[in-house]
Amino acid sequence: MKRFLLIAAVLALCLPACSSSAPVQYRLKVVAEYDHDPSAYTQGLFFHSGHLYESTGQCGQSSFRMVDLSSGKVLRKLDFAHKYFGEGSVIFNDKLYMLTWTNKVAFTYDAESLKYLKTYSYPREGWGLTTDGKSLIASDGSSTLYFMDGDFKVKRSIKVTMDGRPVRYLNELEWINGKIWANVYTTDMVVIINPSSGNVEGVVDCSGLLPSKLRKPDTDVLNGIAHLDGRVFLTGKNWPKLYEVEIVKK
Repeated sequence: MKRFLLIAAVLALCLPACSSSAPVQYRLKVVAEYDHDPSAYTQGLFFHSGHLYESTGQCGQSSFRMVDLSSGKVLRKLDFAHKYFGEGSVIFNDKLYMLTWTNKVAFTYDAESLKYLKTYSYPREGWGLTTDGKSLIASDGSSTLYFMDGDFKVKRSIKVTMDGRPVRYLNELEWINGKIWANVYTTDMVVIINPSSGNVEGVVDCSGLLPSKLRKPDTDVLNGIAHLDGRVFLTGKNWPKLYEVEIVKK
């Protein structure tokens, strides 16, 4: 009986710490808005050395570009052959990395000159891409995130879950303050993920971010998260605006 009571006491102490708590719910507060190329089918979005970079998709329209934040003007641009559907991108160890969706290849360029370096074979669908400064972190549309070295070799992976259930359709990624932020494709939701456990620790409700009056027939879903000096920026595919936002607990 004493042994049973001891085990029960240990379990009572362990369960709260071992179980994943419900994610914190957030809403958005718009701080500022900027013009964004409405023909840009946004796949990747990030800042590097103070400059805004964006990769875009669609066959025949895929590109990588440096963008002026204040005006939305494209300052530099790489165009890809019609057969390639561009996806997530990031700069890591002075190289630009860019995925393709179903082409089974990924590209690298010199980050400064944008000079082509190498094409890699890539075994999964390419979706989102970011870095924690030590690894490339990629999504493939499933609930799995892959941590890779600079040659796309997988070092480890995590399964992303919320309330114990897998979160699928993880798309564009951004590393912010030690967490992975991810768009959930086809939704107005951004999830904040613990990179060690895969648990979703926060959910950001982005519904209504782009007003209905600015939507056109080709306006697509929320996609694109960037971070600069504590500031968070969001946009979407073929959106005419990019928004600087703050998140506020509901």
